[in-house]
Amino acid sequence: MQITRGGSQPSRKGPAEYFTGAVRVDPLFQAPEPARVAGASVTFEPGARTAWHTHPLGQTLIVTAGLGWVQREGGSVEEIRPGDVVWFPPGLRHWHGATPTTALTHIAIQEALDGKTVDWLEQVSDAEYRR
Repeated sequence: MQITRGGSQPSRKGPAEYFTGAVRVDPLFQAPEPARVAGASVTFEPGARTAWHTHPLGQTLIVTAGLGWVQREGGSVEEIRPGDVVWFPPGLRHWHGATPTTALTHIAIQEALDGKTVDWLEQVSDAEYRR
C-alpha cells in the first residue's frame, strides 16, 4: 500500500509546446510497473487548452470544477461540466480545455504503452477553438 499525501508533489506549468494559455498540472499518481496507469489534476485558466493529441491506450477525463470544451477530430465542440466523465478511445485525435470565460479543472487518467502516454500534435488554432 502507498499513500501519497496531497500537496506532496510539486505543481508544474503546462509546457507551451503542448498547451495554449495558462495551465497547471498537479501530479496525482503513477502506478509502479507492471501497472501502467497515471493520473493528474489539470487546471486550465479561461481560454487555455491542449494541443491536438492522441493517447495510445485512450484517456479518461473526470471534470471536477469549472466549464470546459472538448473536441474530437471531425466532431463539434462539446461542453463539459463538473461530474462529467469523458472517454477518448486509443488513437482518437482530440483536444480539451477551458471556455474563453471560465476556468476548468479535470482529472486526466491514461495508461502508458511502451512508456508513452500521449502523442502531441499541432496547436489548436484560435479559429478551431472559437467555432
